[in-house]
Amino acid sequence: MEHPRADRTMGLFRATLLAVIFIAGFGEAVQQLWNLLLPDIFGLPSIGFWQAVGLLALSWLLFGGWHGLPWRRLWRNPGERWRTRFVKGPEQGCRRAPAVLERCAQHG
Repeated sequence: MEHPRADRTMGLFRATLLAVIFIAGFGEAVQQLWNLLLPDIFGLPSIGFWQAVGLLALSWLLFGGWHGLPWRRLWRNPGERWRTRFVKGPEQGCRRAPAVLERCAQHG
């Protein structure tokens, strides 16, 4: 029987290894594509590996690279999450204005 700590360490090692492979592979792909296409088409300078990784990270942030990550489920249906977490009826100790309670009661 293995210890839970060993399992956790092995999982962390695997996740780190996959992240390094992902960064290296996609960084190299971005660098190769940039250097192959953009200097000839637009006259832009060639870039190095770390510039390609930075460009990859920037595009990941700007164009919604959070899909599939664990914290994405927090934003799937914010209206429903807000309603179930923050809007409570008077019997549950809600201190909201009556107009807000009436609107929320109508929507379910």
